[in-house]
Amino acid sequence: MPVKLRLQRHGKKGKPFYWIVAADARSKRDGKYLEKLGTYNPNTNPATIDVDVDGAVKWLQNGAQPTDTAKNILSYKGVLLKNHLAGGVKKGALTQEQADAKFEAWVAEKEGAVNAKKDGLAKDAAAAKAKALEAEKEVNAKREADAAAEAAEAAAKAEAEAAATEESANEEE
Repeated sequence: MPVKLRLQRHGKKGKPFYWIVAADARSKRDGKYLEKLGTYNPNTNPATIDVDVDGAVKWLQNGAQPTDTAKNILSYKGVLLKNHLAGGVKKGALTQEQADAKFEAWVAEKEGAVNAKKDGLAKDAAAAKAKALEAEKEVNAKREADAAAEAAEAAAKAEAEAAATEESANEEE
């Protein structure tokens, strides 16, 4: 039975949410699967990916073939690296401790990059919010200045009309 590691679509229209599953290659896209290995949510920025690394490595070592998208996701989370390091341990090129140390160092570096992206996105959002607030303050100040000018103009007009009616009243006497 050929096994594939692939995505199974869930979520509503326009808001996809995927399960990463090990499934028989002959089953439907959203049909029966052998094991759920994780989830992938592309709706967040950066995308949220939760994967059972050890389970995925086990399936890869048993001959499961990932689809292109699943391969990219597994590579992003380090599953393919861990599989590669496990092959090196099996051949005797390195010890299990060395492989674990390399994998942990890679994971720490990757987490740093993801956190830097999150911080950059949060900083950009805060800057955009501050810019919008400043623009709103400018609009409000201009609106208040216009309202004050209109009030002064209306007061001057009323004063002129009052003076004109007073003059006409004086002329009638």
